[in-house]
Amino acid sequence: MKISLNLEKTESNDVSIMVDAFRASTTITIALNKFKKVIPAFSPEKARKIAIETGGILAGERDGITIEDFDLGNSPVAMENYKTDKDTLILTSSNGTRILENMKSKVLIGCFLNGKSVAKMALKIATSQIDVVMAGWKGKFAIEDFLASGEILYHLMKYKNEKDQISEYAQSAILASRNYQLVKKTILNTRSAKRLDKLGFKDDVDFSLRKNVLENVAIYKDGIITLL
Repeated sequence: MKISLNLEKTESNDVSIMVDAFRASTTITIALNKFKKVIPAFSPEKARKIAIETGGILAGERDGITIEDFDLGNSPVAMENYKTDKDTLILTSSNGTRILENMKSKVLIGCFLNGKSVAKMALKIATSQIDVVMAGWKGKFAIEDFLASGEILYHLMKYKNEKDQISEYAQSAILASRNYQLVKKTILNTRSAKRLDKLGFKDDVDFSLRKNVLENVAIYKDGIITLL
């Protein structure tokens, strides 16, 4: 088994884990406590069209700001508190949902909240390669995704076979993620955290930094995200 780490694009045709710690991966993981399925949309216009077709709930943001006329933004805290009897969520975000569009492998959704569970599931279903894919921010490296990926990779290493190979980039993420107090301190000072704080989403940042509190593992298949 080959285990690797990349930004935005996967090099695996087997299993990939998409990581957008702030906030799509976290929101999706929480949403599947409320909804049977999440449909990622790659534009607000497409999201609105899908909502009309399915009668689903609209959620999404651009540059961190909730899209006008949508029911929700991309807030895991708001999602946690949302009450509905509908079973479909349509989500569009600046980064996480965007990079799903071109992924052809089996895609799992990972974050701090389910790091251990998503790693164990990836090892269960993979046959040749697991690639952890950081969403980043508009094509740029985002340290929160790097450190959340390190948490997932740590558990991949913990449960992998001795013959499995792990890239040096992935190894560096593991090493960087081991001091949890330092991880939190570092992330709280990132441009992403400061941007969300300025927009009034500090609670989302704190919520997203909790480690291994959920066993939900979502899989993206045929344009739909469901629990695996």
